[in-house]
Amino acid sequence: MHDDQVAGRGRALWMSTIAFTVCFAVWTIFSIIGVQIKKDLGLNDTQFGLLVGTPILTGSLIRLLLGIWTDQYGGRIVYVGVMLSAALATWLLTFAYSYETFLLAALGVGIAGGAFAVGIAYVSRWYPKEKQGTALGIFGAGNVGAAVTKFLAPVIMVAFGWKMVAQLWALGLVVMAVIFWFGTKDDPELLKRRKAGLRPEPLSAMIKPLKNLQVWRFSLYYFFVFGGFVALALWLPRYYVGVYGLDIVSAGLLGAAYSIPGSLFRILGGTLSDKHGARHVMYWTFIGSVVSTFLLSYPATTYIVNGIRGPIEFSIAIGFIPFTILTFILGFFMSLGKAAVYKHIPVYYPGRVGSVGGVVGLIGGLGGFILPIVFGMMNDLIGVWTSCFMLLFVISSGSLLWMHAAIRRMEKQRMPELAGPQYLPESDILGRILPTRDIGGKTDSRHVASEEKSRAKAAAE
Repeated sequence: MHDDQVAGRGRALWMSTIAFTVCFAVWTIFSIIGVQIKKDLGLNDTQFGLLVGTPILTGSLIRLLLGIWTDQYGGRIVYVGVMLSAALATWLLTFAYSYETFLLAALGVGIAGGAFAVGIAYVSRWYPKEKQGTALGIFGAGNVGAAVTKFLAPVIMVAFGWKMVAQLWALGLVVMAVIFWFGTKDDPELLKRRKAGLRPEPLSAMIKPLKNLQVWRFSLYYFFVFGGFVALALWLPRYYVGVYGLDIVSAGLLGAAYSIPGSLFRILGGTLSDKHGARHVMYWTFIGSVVSTFLLSYPATTYIVNGIRGPIEFSIAIGFIPFTILTFILGFFMSLGKAAVYKHIPVYYPGRVGSVGGVVGLIGGLGGFILPIVFGMMNDLIGVWTSCFMLLFVISSGSLLWMHAAIRRMEKQRMPELAGPQYLPESDILGRILPTRDIGGKTDSRHVASEEKSRAKAAAE
């Protein structure tokens, strides 16, 4: 590979990552300014959940279309279009005056979330398969934009108001769009296609892989590891304020303690996926997430024990420091899973990263939209703060079981002998303990079979 191609590859990766960071910061802007808007409009938790989730809805639904456009026309021009459109919508947000107009503006802000599908398809075209896990992991670290919003937006909002936050974030998108356009080049596959005079493939060919159940299984994984991440990134400031009585600045900083590992460790997830395989990383992800969400699900509880000298009352609750540590751990495992899911896609669908990655990102993004609303509804209906983690425990457990069942089924299809009766060492032991019995003049076939398996095993060894 020529030096200019190596340089172009590096610029494509790092410029895409920085652009995605800016887009993600805008996409999650309501996690901070939404708290003040909730107070100003007197919203309940369900309405607040809908407000913070609405940008996630837009950013999710447009990912499939943006992914297909990237495959057809190249990521460079599509990426710039996404950033400029989101910048305009974010600036117009400052003119909203009622709950309905805020929801309308939030739909436009959500365009920023579509940058993920564009960046995944654009970056993957610059790297060979054996390096795509690491490259896409680095790109996905742009999720740290959620932490940027949590660190900076509360300070700006307290000093100048929430409108200033929206205006500065919109300006940041415009500046990034200009830098990206002049700092990157079209991907090699697009240039090759233009040189050969080939037209983009039709939409019907692009969406053909979506008929595979495997694509939708990957989507469920991403619903949890990414949708759950986004949902908690939006919900945790509200959780800290409601459960621990913190101010919005402190809540934003603690929420960032979850967002940062959930973003930066995605790079590690990509590297581990290249080295050990995405399947192993997904097992680590779900097992770690099941344990973490189980511990976080335990509600603050008061017990009364009938003691010798009378009732003894004590309470069990997770303090905000242990809570922050547990969310840090959960974010770490989710970050590994986010990288591992997208390591699968270029391997199984190398020519359809945009469309397949788009639908996986769509479903994952829908998790970021649906879950905050469900979190708010569960608060209003059940009245238990930890109910959000109870739901995440159910989703992670179900995903782990489905993944394991699917893997076992694929192994049996590749090696049919696994579906048959398996040799059990215990049968040898029983054969030695129990004497061979004649039944009606015939030898017990079960004992003979055990002896034959033992002799065959010994001969093989």
